[in-house]
Amino acid sequence: MTVISSTCSDQIWPAASGRLLVVDDSRLQRRILISALSDSGYDVLEAGSAEEALEVCHAARPRIVISDWMMPGMSGLDLCRRLRGIDDDYIYFIILTSKSDKEDLATALREGADDFLSKPLSAEELRARIAAGERLLKMSGELRQKNRLISTTLEKVRDLNAALDRDLVEARKLQMSLVPRRPVEQGAWRISFALQPSGHIGGDMIGAFPTEPGRIGIYALDVSGHGIASALITARLSSWLSGAEPDGNIALARSDAGPRMMAPDEVCRRLNGRFLGDIGTDHYFTIVIGELDLATGRFVFCQAGHPHPLVQVADGTVSFTGAGGPPIGLLEDAEFTVEEVIMPPGSRLLLYSDGITECPDPGGSMLEEEGLARLMRSRRDIGGEALLAALSWELSALVDDGEIPDDLSAILVEHRA
Repeated sequence: MTVISSTCSDQIWPAASGRLLVVDDSRLQRRILISALSDSGYDVLEAGSAEEALEVCHAARPRIVISDWMMPGMSGLDLCRRLRGIDDDYIYFIILTSKSDKEDLATALREGADDFLSKPLSAEELRARIAAGERLLKMSGELRQKNRLISTTLEKVRDLNAALDRDLVEARKLQMSLVPRRPVEQGAWRISFALQPSGHIGGDMIGAFPTEPGRIGIYALDVSGHGIASALITARLSSWLSGAEPDGNIALARSDAGPRMMAPDEVCRRLNGRFLGDIGTDHYFTIVIGELDLATGRFVFCQAGHPHPLVQVADGTVSFTGAGGPPIGLLEDAEFTVEEVIMPPGSRLLLYSDGITECPDPGGSMLEEEGLARLMRSRRDIGGEALLAALSWELSALVDDGEIPDDLSAILVEHRA
Protein backbone atom coordinates (compact mmCIF):
# COMPACT_ATOMS: atom_id res chain seq x y z
CA MET A 1 0.00 0.00 0.00
CA THR A 2 1.41 3.37 -1.00
CA VAL A 3 0.33 6.64 0.64
CA ILE A 4 0.80 9.95 -1.15
CA SER A 5 0.17 13.10 0.95
CA SER A 6 -0.14 16.54 -0.55
CA THR A 7 -1.45 20.06 0.10
CA CYS A 8 -4.80 21.16 -1.28
CA SER A 9 -4.91 23.73 -4.06
CA ASP A 10 -8.08 25.81 -3.50
CA GLN A 11 -8.09 26.98 -7.12
CA ILE A 12 -8.50 23.43 -8.46
CA TRP A 13 -10.03 21.26 -5.73
CA PRO A 14 -12.78 21.89 -3.20
CA ALA A 15 -11.67 21.83 0.43
CA ALA A 16 -11.16 18.15 1.26
CA SER A 17 -9.58 15.98 3.87
CA GLY A 18 -9.37 12.30 4.70
CA ARG A 19 -8.36 9.32 2.59
CA LEU A 20 -9.11 8.38 -0.99
CA LEU A 21 -8.44 4.85 -2.32
CA VAL A 22 -7.48 4.05 -5.93
CA VAL A 23 -8.07 0.40 -6.94
CA ASP A 24 -6.79 -0.98 -10.23
CA ASP A 25 -4.90 -4.11 -11.21
CA SER A 26 -2.83 -1.97 -13.62
CA ARG A 27 0.06 -0.26 -11.89
CA LEU A 28 0.24 2.26 -14.77
CA GLN A 29 -3.43 3.20 -14.37
CA ARG A 30 -2.90 3.65 -10.64
CA ARG A 31 0.10 5.93 -11.32
CA ILE A 32 -1.97 8.04 -13.69
CA LEU A 33 -4.78 8.45 -11.18
CA ILE A 34 -2.46 9.14 -8.27
CA SER A 35 -0.67 11.79 -10.32
CA ALA A 36 -3.98 13.43 -11.16
CA LEU A 37 -4.85 13.46 -7.47
CA SER A 38 -1.52 14.79 -6.25
CA ASP A 39 -2.92 18.22 -5.34
CA SER A 40 -6.35 17.08 -4.19
CA GLY A 41 -5.79 17.47 -0.45
CA TYR A 42 -6.42 13.76 0.17
CA ASP A 43 -4.19 11.10 1.60
CA VAL A 44 -4.25 8.86 -1.49
CA LEU A 45 -4.06 5.11 -0.93
CA GLU A 46 -3.72 2.45 -3.63
CA ALA A 47 -4.57 -1.22 -4.00
CA GLY A 48 -3.83 -3.62 -6.86
CA SER A 49 -6.90 -5.83 -6.35
CA ALA A 50 -10.35 -5.81 -4.83
CA GLU A 51 -9.19 -8.21 -2.12
CA GLU A 52 -6.37 -5.87 -1.14
CA ALA A 53 -8.78 -2.93 -1.29
CA LEU A 54 -11.03 -4.61 1.29
CA GLU A 55 -8.11 -4.88 3.70
CA VAL A 56 -7.22 -1.21 3.14
CA CYS A 57 -10.85 -0.17 3.70
CA HIS A 58 -11.07 -2.12 6.96
CA ALA A 59 -7.80 -0.59 8.20
CA ALA A 60 -7.96 2.99 6.89
CA ARG A 61 -11.67 3.75 6.14
CA PRO A 62 -11.28 6.00 3.07
CA ARG A 63 -14.00 8.53 2.28
CA ILE A 64 -13.93 7.86 -1.47
CA VAL A 65 -13.00 4.75 -3.48
CA ILE A 66 -12.19 4.94 -7.19
CA SER A 67 -12.11 1.40 -8.57
CA ASP A 68 -11.70 -0.23 -11.95
CA TRP A 69 -14.65 -2.44 -12.87
CA MET A 70 -12.88 -5.31 -14.61
CA MET A 71 -10.14 -6.92 -12.49
CA PRO A 72 -8.95 -10.50 -12.03
CA GLY A 73 -10.77 -12.34 -9.23
CA MET A 74 -13.17 -9.98 -7.48
CA SER A 75 -14.45 -7.24 -9.76
CA GLY A 76 -14.89 -3.61 -8.85
CA LEU A 77 -18.65 -4.13 -8.67
CA ASP A 78 -18.13 -7.07 -6.29
CA LEU A 79 -15.96 -4.78 -4.15
CA CYS A 80 -18.74 -2.17 -4.12
CA ARG A 81 -21.31 -4.74 -2.94
CA ARG A 82 -18.98 -5.92 -0.17
CA LEU A 83 -18.38 -2.37 1.05
CA ARG A 84 -22.12 -1.66 1.10
CA GLY A 85 -22.52 -4.57 3.50
CA ILE A 86 -20.23 -2.92 6.05
CA ASP A 87 -22.24 -1.08 8.74
CA ASP A 88 -20.02 1.95 9.11
CA ASP A 89 -19.53 5.46 7.71
CA TYR A 90 -20.66 5.71 4.13
CA ILE A 91 -17.97 5.35 1.42
CA TYR A 92 -18.55 7.17 -1.84
CA PHE A 93 -17.82 4.69 -4.64
CA ILE A 94 -16.78 5.73 -8.16
CA ILE A 95 -16.32 2.93 -10.66
CA LEU A 96 -13.96 3.14 -13.66
CA THR A 97 -15.09 1.50 -16.84
CA SER A 98 -14.47 1.41 -20.54
CA LYS A 99 -18.05 0.18 -21.00
CA SER A 100 -20.42 2.58 -22.65
CA ASP A 101 -23.59 0.50 -22.70
CA LYS A 102 -26.29 2.28 -20.70
CA GLU A 103 -27.60 -0.99 -19.27
CA ASP A 104 -24.15 -1.80 -17.85
CA LEU A 105 -23.94 1.63 -16.25
CA ALA A 106 -27.46 1.28 -14.83
CA THR A 107 -26.46 -2.08 -13.37
CA ALA A 108 -23.46 -0.50 -11.64
CA LEU A 109 -25.65 2.18 -10.06
CA ARG A 110 -28.25 -0.38 -8.97
CA GLU A 111 -25.54 -2.49 -7.32
CA GLY A 112 -24.43 0.41 -5.13
CA ALA A 113 -21.99 2.51 -7.12
CA ASP A 114 -22.52 6.24 -6.65
CA ASP A 115 -20.90 7.40 -9.88
CA PHE A 116 -18.78 6.21 -12.77
CA LEU A 117 -15.88 7.49 -14.88
CA SER A 118 -15.27 6.42 -18.44
CA LYS A 119 -11.81 5.56 -19.69
CA PRO A 120 -9.72 7.32 -20.87
CA LEU A 121 -9.96 9.65 -17.89
CA SER A 122 -10.41 13.41 -18.02
CA ALA A 123 -8.73 15.30 -15.16
CA GLU A 124 -11.47 17.95 -15.26
CA GLU A 125 -14.21 15.31 -15.07
CA LEU A 126 -12.35 13.51 -12.26
CA ARG A 127 -12.26 16.71 -10.22
CA ALA A 128 -15.97 17.36 -10.85
CA ARG A 129 -17.01 13.82 -9.84
CA ILE A 130 -14.95 13.91 -6.64
CA ALA A 131 -16.36 17.37 -5.78
CA ALA A 132 -19.87 15.99 -6.22
CA GLY A 133 -18.95 13.06 -3.97
CA GLU A 134 -17.64 15.43 -1.30
CA ARG A 135 -20.89 17.38 -1.31
CA LEU A 136 -22.89 14.21 -0.83
CA LEU A 137 -20.55 12.96 1.90
CA LYS A 138 -20.83 16.28 3.70
CA MET A 139 -24.62 16.15 3.60
CA SER A 140 -24.55 12.50 4.66
CA GLY A 141 -22.29 13.36 7.62
CA GLU A 142 -24.53 16.22 8.69
CA LEU A 143 -27.57 13.95 8.40
CA ARG A 144 -25.92 11.23 10.50
CA GLN A 145 -24.94 13.79 13.12
CA LYS A 146 -28.51 15.09 13.25
CA ASN A 147 -29.86 11.54 13.41
CA ARG A 148 -27.54 10.76 16.29
CA LEU A 149 -28.70 13.92 18.05
CA ILE A 150 -32.34 12.98 17.41
CA SER A 151 -31.74 9.43 18.65
CA THR A 152 -30.03 10.71 21.79
CA THR A 153 -32.80 13.22 22.40
CA LEU A 154 -35.51 10.59 21.83
CA GLU A 155 -33.78 8.26 24.25
CA LYS A 156 -33.71 11.00 26.87
CA VAL A 157 -37.38 11.79 26.20
CA ARG A 158 -38.26 8.09 26.55
CA ASP A 159 -36.41 7.94 29.86
CA LEU A 160 -38.16 11.08 31.09
CA ASN A 161 -41.56 9.77 29.96
CA ALA A 162 -40.92 6.46 31.69
CA ALA A 163 -39.96 8.25 34.91
CA LEU A 164 -42.99 10.55 34.61
CA ASP A 165 -45.25 7.57 33.96
CA ARG A 166 -43.95 5.85 37.10
CA ASP A 167 -44.52 9.03 39.10
CA LEU A 168 -48.04 9.39 37.70
CA VAL A 169 -48.87 5.81 38.62
CA GLU A 170 -47.82 6.56 42.20
CA ALA A 171 -49.71 9.85 42.11
CA ARG A 172 -52.85 7.99 41.01
CA LYS A 173 -52.50 5.64 43.98
CA LEU A 174 -52.17 8.62 46.32
CA GLN A 175 -55.15 10.40 44.78
CA MET A 176 -57.33 7.31 44.95
CA SER A 177 -56.34 6.89 48.60
CA LEU A 178 -58.13 10.18 49.33
CA VAL A 179 -61.45 8.67 48.17
CA PRO A 180 -63.46 6.59 50.68
CA ARG A 181 -62.69 2.96 49.85
CA ARG A 182 -65.90 1.47 51.15
CA PRO A 183 -69.48 2.68 51.35
CA VAL A 184 -70.58 4.48 54.52
CA GLU A 185 -73.45 2.51 56.04
CA GLN A 186 -75.49 3.67 59.01
CA GLY A 187 -78.87 2.12 59.68
CA ALA A 188 -81.05 2.43 56.59
CA TRP A 189 -78.53 4.70 54.90
CA ARG A 190 -75.79 3.78 52.45
CA ILE A 191 -73.41 6.24 50.78
CA SER A 192 -71.29 4.87 47.91
CA PHE A 193 -68.40 6.54 46.07
CA ALA A 194 -66.86 6.23 42.60
CA LEU A 195 -63.93 8.11 41.02
CA GLN A 196 -62.48 7.39 37.58
CA PRO A 197 -59.86 9.90 36.31
CA SER A 198 -59.68 10.24 32.52
CA GLY A 199 -55.89 9.93 32.69
CA HIS A 200 -53.48 8.79 35.38
CA ILE A 201 -54.76 11.54 37.66
CA GLY A 202 -57.61 14.01 37.43
CA GLY A 203 -59.33 17.04 38.90
CA ASP A 204 -62.39 15.41 40.50
CA MET A 205 -62.69 14.58 44.19
CA ILE A 206 -65.47 13.19 46.37
CA GLY A 207 -65.68 12.61 50.10
CA ALA A 208 -67.61 12.55 53.35
CA PHE A 209 -66.84 13.59 56.91
CA PRO A 210 -68.64 13.25 60.26
CA THR A 211 -70.29 16.31 61.75
CA GLU A 212 -72.76 16.19 64.67
CA PRO A 213 -74.06 12.80 65.83
CA GLY A 214 -76.50 11.40 63.28
CA ARG A 215 -75.28 13.74 60.54
CA ILE A 216 -72.75 13.40 57.71
CA GLY A 217 -71.08 16.04 55.55
CA ILE A 218 -70.83 15.14 51.84
CA TYR A 219 -69.06 16.91 48.98
CA ALA A 220 -68.26 16.39 45.30
CA LEU A 221 -65.94 18.83 43.51
CA ASP A 222 -64.40 19.25 40.07
CA VAL A 223 -61.34 21.44 39.38
CA SER A 224 -61.18 23.03 35.93
CA GLY A 225 -58.77 21.52 33.43
CA HIS A 226 -57.09 18.13 33.48
CA GLY A 227 -53.81 16.57 34.45
CA ILE A 228 -51.18 17.31 37.05
CA ALA A 229 -52.08 20.92 37.91
CA SER A 230 -55.74 20.08 38.47
CA ALA A 231 -54.82 17.00 40.51
CA LEU A 232 -52.51 19.02 42.78
CA ILE A 233 -55.27 21.57 43.42
CA THR A 234 -57.71 18.73 44.08
CA ALA A 235 -55.39 17.25 46.71
CA ARG A 236 -55.11 20.68 48.37
CA LEU A 237 -58.89 21.10 48.44
CA SER A 238 -59.30 17.60 49.85
CA SER A 239 -57.07 18.56 52.75
CA TRP A 240 -59.34 21.55 53.47
CA LEU A 241 -62.35 19.22 53.83
CA SER A 242 -60.78 16.34 55.73
CA GLY A 243 -60.80 15.57 59.42
CA ALA A 244 -63.48 15.69 62.06
CA GLU A 245 -62.19 18.80 63.83
CA PRO A 246 -62.59 22.51 62.91
CA ASP A 247 -58.84 23.00 62.80
CA GLY A 248 -58.58 20.49 59.96
CA ASN A 249 -61.84 21.02 58.12
CA ILE A 250 -62.92 24.38 56.72
CA ALA A 251 -66.59 23.28 56.80
CA LEU A 252 -66.68 22.74 60.57
CA ALA A 253 -67.10 25.18 63.46
CA ARG A 254 -66.80 24.75 67.22
CA SER A 255 -69.85 24.61 69.46
CA ASP A 256 -70.53 23.67 73.08
CA ALA A 257 -71.71 20.27 71.89
CA GLY A 258 -68.61 19.73 69.75
CA PRO A 259 -67.81 20.29 66.07
CA ARG A 260 -70.75 21.16 63.84
CA MET A 261 -71.01 21.86 60.13
CA MET A 262 -71.56 25.46 59.11
CA ALA A 263 -74.28 26.42 56.68
CA PRO A 264 -73.31 25.16 53.20
CA ASP A 265 -73.41 28.67 51.66
CA GLU A 266 -71.02 29.89 54.36
CA VAL A 267 -68.71 26.94 53.59
CA CYS A 268 -68.67 27.97 49.93
CA ARG A 269 -67.88 31.58 50.84
CA ARG A 270 -64.99 30.40 53.01
CA LEU A 271 -63.72 28.12 50.26
CA ASN A 272 -63.94 30.98 47.77
CA GLY A 273 -62.00 33.38 50.00
CA ARG A 274 -59.26 30.90 50.85
CA PHE A 275 -58.93 29.68 47.26
CA LEU A 276 -58.53 33.21 45.89
CA GLY A 277 -56.15 34.14 48.70
CA ASP A 278 -53.98 31.05 48.94
CA ILE A 279 -53.84 29.56 45.44
CA GLY A 280 -52.42 31.80 42.72
CA THR A 281 -53.81 30.10 39.64
CA ASP A 282 -56.21 30.61 36.77
CA HIS A 283 -58.07 27.44 37.76
CA TYR A 284 -61.42 27.38 39.53
CA PHE A 285 -63.63 24.57 40.76
CA THR A 286 -67.25 23.57 41.10
CA ILE A 287 -68.70 21.85 44.14
CA VAL A 288 -71.82 20.46 45.74
CA ILE A 289 -71.44 20.32 49.51
CA GLY A 290 -74.05 19.63 52.12
CA GLU A 291 -75.06 17.89 55.34
CA LEU A 292 -77.34 14.86 55.54
CA ASP A 293 -79.53 14.37 58.63
CA LEU A 294 -79.92 10.63 58.98
CA ALA A 295 -82.94 10.94 61.27
CA THR A 296 -85.10 13.17 59.07
CA GLY A 297 -83.68 12.42 55.59
CA ARG A 298 -83.12 16.15 55.10
CA PHE A 299 -80.12 17.06 52.91
CA VAL A 300 -79.17 20.74 53.12
CA PHE A 301 -76.66 21.72 50.44
CA CYS A 302 -75.09 24.45 48.33
CA GLN A 303 -74.47 24.05 44.61
CA ALA A 304 -71.58 26.15 43.27
CA GLY A 305 -71.35 25.60 39.53
CA HIS A 306 -71.62 21.81 39.87
CA PRO A 307 -74.24 19.77 37.96
CA HIS A 308 -77.71 19.60 39.49
CA PRO A 309 -78.10 16.74 42.00
CA LEU A 310 -80.37 13.92 40.83
CA VAL A 311 -83.16 12.63 43.07
CA GLN A 312 -84.92 9.33 42.40
CA VAL A 313 -87.89 8.27 44.51
CA ALA A 314 -89.20 4.77 45.18
CA ASP A 315 -91.40 4.52 42.08
CA GLY A 316 -88.39 5.33 39.84
CA THR A 317 -89.32 8.92 39.07
CA VAL A 318 -86.24 11.09 38.51
CA SER A 319 -85.90 14.84 39.07
CA PHE A 320 -83.07 17.33 39.32
CA THR A 321 -82.70 19.86 42.11
CA GLY A 322 -80.55 22.84 43.02
CA ALA A 323 -80.33 26.51 42.08
CA GLY A 324 -76.94 26.46 40.38
CA GLY A 325 -74.65 29.24 41.59
CA PRO A 326 -71.21 30.48 40.50
CA PRO A 327 -68.07 28.30 40.64
CA ILE A 328 -65.51 28.81 43.38
CA GLY A 329 -62.45 30.92 42.60
CA LEU A 330 -63.78 33.30 39.95
CA LEU A 331 -65.44 36.18 41.87
CA GLU A 332 -64.39 37.64 45.21
CA ASP A 333 -67.93 38.70 46.12
CA ALA A 334 -69.71 35.58 44.84
CA GLU A 335 -72.99 34.77 46.57
CA PHE A 336 -74.25 31.25 47.18
CA THR A 337 -77.69 29.83 47.93
CA VAL A 338 -78.74 27.09 50.36
CA GLU A 339 -81.09 24.41 49.02
CA GLU A 340 -82.56 21.31 50.61
CA VAL A 341 -84.17 18.04 49.62
CA ILE A 342 -86.04 15.50 51.75
CA MET A 343 -85.19 11.86 51.09
CA PRO A 344 -87.98 9.48 52.19
CA PRO A 345 -87.33 5.73 52.48
CA GLY A 346 -86.79 4.12 49.06
CA SER A 347 -85.28 7.27 47.53
CA ARG A 348 -81.74 7.98 46.42
CA LEU A 349 -79.63 11.00 45.63
CA LEU A 350 -76.82 11.14 43.03
CA LEU A 351 -74.10 13.81 43.10
CA TYR A 352 -71.99 13.60 39.94
CA SER A 353 -69.47 15.52 37.82
CA ASP A 354 -70.10 16.89 34.34
CA GLY A 355 -67.86 14.15 32.96
CA ILE A 356 -71.00 11.98 33.12
CA THR A 357 -73.60 14.27 31.54
CA GLU A 358 -71.12 15.66 28.98
CA CYS A 359 -69.88 12.23 27.88
CA PRO A 360 -70.23 12.22 24.07
CA ASP A 361 -71.43 9.43 21.80
CA PRO A 362 -69.63 8.72 18.48
CA GLY A 363 -71.83 11.32 16.79
CA GLY A 364 -70.75 14.03 19.23
CA SER A 365 -74.05 14.24 21.11
CA MET A 366 -73.77 14.40 24.91
CA LEU A 367 -75.57 12.20 27.40
CA GLU A 368 -76.96 15.25 29.29
CA GLU A 369 -79.43 15.12 32.19
CA GLU A 370 -82.10 13.36 30.16
CA GLY A 371 -79.73 10.51 29.29
CA LEU A 372 -78.58 10.19 32.91
CA ALA A 373 -82.20 10.07 34.09
CA ARG A 374 -82.91 7.33 31.57
CA LEU A 375 -79.94 5.29 32.83
CA MET A 376 -81.06 5.69 36.45
CA ARG A 377 -84.59 4.54 35.60
CA SER A 378 -83.28 1.52 33.70
CA ARG A 379 -81.05 0.56 36.66
CA ARG A 380 -83.55 1.17 39.47
CA ASP A 381 -83.31 -2.49 40.52
CA ILE A 382 -79.67 -2.19 41.64
CA GLY A 383 -77.90 0.17 44.00
CA GLY A 384 -74.68 0.96 45.80
CA GLU A 385 -71.35 0.33 44.13
CA ALA A 386 -73.04 -1.98 41.61
CA LEU A 387 -75.10 0.94 40.27
CA LEU A 388 -72.06 3.22 40.01
CA ALA A 389 -70.14 0.48 38.18
CA ALA A 390 -73.10 0.00 35.83
CA LEU A 391 -73.15 3.72 35.04
CA SER A 392 -69.42 3.59 34.23
CA TRP A 393 -70.04 0.59 31.97
CA GLU A 394 -72.87 2.42 30.18
CA LEU A 395 -70.60 5.41 29.51
CA SER A 396 -67.85 3.14 28.14
CA ALA A 397 -70.39 1.59 25.80
CA LEU A 398 -71.51 5.07 24.77
CA VAL A 399 -68.00 5.90 23.51
CA ASP A 400 -67.57 2.44 21.92
CA ASP A 401 -65.07 1.41 24.61
CA GLY A 402 -62.88 4.37 23.69
CA GLU A 403 -61.37 6.97 25.98
CA ILE A 404 -63.89 8.88 28.10
CA PRO A 405 -62.72 12.49 27.67
CA ASP A 406 -63.31 13.76 31.22
CA ASP A 407 -62.98 12.55 34.80
CA LEU A 408 -65.98 10.69 36.21
CA SER A 409 -67.01 11.01 39.84
CA ALA A 410 -70.22 10.26 41.69
CA ILE A 411 -71.68 9.84 45.17
CA LEU A 412 -74.82 7.77 45.58
CA VAL A 413 -76.84 8.37 48.77
CA GLU A 414 -79.53 5.75 49.38
CA HIS A 415 -82.28 5.77 51.98
CA ARG A 416 -83.22 2.10 51.88
CA ALA A 417 -86.78 1.08 52.70
